[in-house]
Amino acid sequence: MVYPLDALRGSDIYKLMSQTVIPRPIAWVVTEDEGIVNIAPFSYFIPLSSDPATVLISVGHKADGSPKDTLQNIRKDKRCTICMVEEDDLEKMHCSSLSLPHEQSEVDYCGIPTERMDAAYPPKITTAPVAYFCELNQEIDLGGGSTIPLVLNVKAIYVDERVITDKERMTITFSPVARIGKRYAFLGEEIDPPAIP
Repeated sequence: MVYPLDALRGSDIYKLMSQTVIPRPIAWVVTEDEGIVNIAPFSYFIPLSSDPATVLISVGHKADGSPKDTLQNIRKDKRCTICMVEEDDLEKMHCSSLSLPHEQSEVDYCGIPTERMDAAYPPKITTAPVAYFCELNQEIDLGGGSTIPLVLNVKAIYVDERVITDKERMTITFSPVARIGKRYAFLGEEIDPPAIP
């Protein structure tokens, strides 16, 4: 069956896309405003390039139409820290998806420990095995809708020593959480590519 998108509601288009572009990695985005740390997960997240190192996250708006804190803070400060989510942090990550008042931090509400690694960027989540320290490159105007894609330049990458399994080959192994529709998933078994005849 072909679904012409101009005949569907936005919520139905979201259901189609979020359940078929799978699994999607989760960007656990840390921003800051006047000392208040905001943490929120986004599953519309993807690397765009490694030269220059660039990623994209898409940030929506609150139910009242105002920008989400993540978007508001990145527009103001031009910086964010993106943390990768490990299986052990699933509950805390899900808690951080709640819509809290701007002046209330997920650090306290969800019990998420953070640490400052670089004074120029928001803190990283302490338990995150990998973190990207990013600066805003540009917003993309999609010509309508409430989702704003943000192109972010990655300026530094933190990798916990415990997940580097081979320093010489830069092999990194951890247990990420992915998004599939409204549900989360653990990736489980990794499979080597089949031999090409």
